[in-house]
Amino acid sequence: MAWTKTFTDLEPMRLNKWLAQEGVCSRREAETLIARGQIFINGAMVAEPGRKLSRGEVVSLGEAATDRLGAQITAIVHKPVGYVSAQPEDAQVPAARLVTKANLHGDADVVPSSRTSFAPLGRLDQDSRGLLLLSEDGVLAKAVIGPESQLEKEYLVRVTGEVNEAKVKKLRHGLSLDGRRLKKAKITGAGPNVLRFVLREGRNRQIRRMCMLVDLEVTDLIRVRIGSLKLGDLPEGKWRPLLPGEREQMIEDARPRMQPADVARRSKPRPSPKPAERAEEKKPSRPPARKPSQPPSRGSSKPGSGNRKPRPTRPGGPSSRGSGPRPKR
Repeated sequence: MAWTKTFTDLEPMRLNKWLAQEGVCSRREAETLIARGQIFINGAMVAEPGRKLSRGEVVSLGEAATDRLGAQITAIVHKPVGYVSAQPEDAQVPAARLVTKANLHGDADVVPSSRTSFAPLGRLDQDSRGLLLLSEDGVLAKAVIGPESQLEKEYLVRVTGEVNEAKVKKLRHGLSLDGRRLKKAKITGAGPNVLRFVLREGRNRQIRRMCMLVDLEVTDLIRVRIGSLKLGDLPEGKWRPLLPGEREQMIEDARPRMQPADVARRSKPRPSPKPAERAEEKKPSRPPARKPSQPPSRGSSKPGSGNRKPRPTRPGGPSSRGSGPRPKR
């Protein structure tokens, strides 16, 4: 059955970005599917990679796109000591070799072949064991190991040396590695000389180096949880497929949590302007009307002559005509 969903956000969003946020596929995969004509909006095939969605539009994938994305495999592996999670060097053995039909625990719709290209979602050293994710899923990879991921990773660590409150306090929020301050860690006791580490970052051999800084030596390290996904009773050296519900929960948990004010701001629709305001906005702005200049009235002084004295009139001038007998010539 083809995937279909309605876009409900208030603000428009690029199609490929929204599909990645929904956990359908990565942005690059979305662009590939658009180029192949496998994404539709309101039943019409999408041709533009930069197409923006508006609220209420219905997005659907073609059958071929749904089958292609559904064939991506994510394996939950209980890695033993001696296997490497990343690319092997020299005589090292990659953990991906454990993902075979013979080592499958339970059932799987798809079993990887020699052409399956797995990527480890998080480090697990050769001398460590426990929960390891191997996947072809780009969206899940970003959720687990992306820079904005909020997923916790939980470890049980057995150490030698004296464990006291001062050392545990330093391990929680007092150490730096490679010149950078470590994020706060949740560290509690889990038994005699056993510590429970809960981290939100994954530096190279982080836990072992942290313990060395407080004079503790790690003798055993097992990862038991990534986000909501637990190792459970999966036997060592075995694997099982990640279930769709587990995938969706991990992607949801990995998203950065917004503050209540941010949630309210995003969910509150913008008020629409009133008809009078819209009409006022459409009117072109005009400069203020200039008053027509009036000619000065008779007898009024010229500008700047307010302080001048009136000029005396000549005898016989215009002002004296008709005021008395004319002089004889």
